[in-house]
Amino acid sequence: MNSITIHIFILFISVFISAFSQILLKKAALKSHKTVIQEYMNALVITAYGIYFIAVILDLIALRKVPISYIPIIEASNYIFIIAFSKIFLGEKLSKRKIIALLVILAGITIFLV
Repeated sequence: MNSITIHIFILFISVFISAFSQILLKKAALKSHKTVIQEYMNALVITAYGIYFIAVILDLIALRKVPISYIPIIEASNYIFIIAFSKIFLGEKLSKRKIIALLVILAGITIFLV
């Protein structure tokens, strides 16, 4: 593998773990807390921001070598991960609008790659 391929993979991993971090934050937001401090200083929130910090570091590493034309395509995959994780971890339903949005995103990615 060449350097650009490795950095594209790093960016993809960054997007993946960033989406997971967002799901953790939503999960924490759905819980009720006794105080405002507990709302922001609990295990889920701290873990989510820790994961997000790692994603930002990976972004900085990856964006040094990834061609600019690839960045929006890879970042668009975040929406796919969010919807999938929402279904898996939060039990959210897939509405017709979400399915259409996923198809549009996948079509855009496919058109770019072809």
